[in-house]
Amino acid sequence: MSAADFLLAPEVQKLLKVVFAEPMNRFSVAELAKRTKLNPELIEQTQEHLLQSGILSRHKSKADEQEAVSANTSFVFYNELRTIALKSFAAAEPIRAMLRSKFKDSVLRAFVLGEDKDATVELLVVHGQRVPDESEMAAACRKLSTSIGRHLDVHVISSTRYAALTARDNLTLKLAAPFAIEVVAEGDTKAKAPIERGGLLQSARRKLAALGR
Repeated sequence: MSAADFLLAPEVQKLLKVVFAEPMNRFSVAELAKRTKLNPELIEQTQEHLLQSGILSRHKSKADEQEAVSANTSFVFYNELRTIALKSFAAAEPIRAMLRSKFKDSVLRAFVLGEDKDATVELLVVHGQRVPDESEMAAACRKLSTSIGRHLDVHVISSTRYAALTARDNLTLKLAAPFAIEVVAEGDTKAKAPIERGGLLQSARRKLAALGR
């Protein structure tokens, strides 16, 4: 279940997922039906509702073209709706599901940092003791990118590097931005934080003390 289900019907989410990923493009009913896997009749009903609400814009058909719709970027709540999409059904939830299933032993934390005008979603992945396989991560992100209709720009860092981020670090500034969202929190997966060197030293000292008794 999407976190946006209480605001938007599932068919609305599927349609907006496509339209908001390419806000400058125009989509016919046939194209939306193909992209969303919904039947054309439901697409027509849904887009008519969104047209009346001002969320979509209608483009009259020419002699050899079908009538099409696009995102109405002038809609008063356009930015808010696109942010809701980014933080739920259009990006955050698919990313969370992918990381928790495929990289549950390595990903300690993860954050969606934002989305640019070209629908590229920036993702920060923090790994624990295990480092996610680079080729597996790249393949999983490519597959997910195709599924959600958005490119992924992924940063993978260690939890040690994450803990050492300073206030002036570019990643720190992005994490503090209002549209940044944590999609995997520590404890959500089986990944373990690295053991600090001080902890290893203390453990060794305790073992030596025990042996000397």
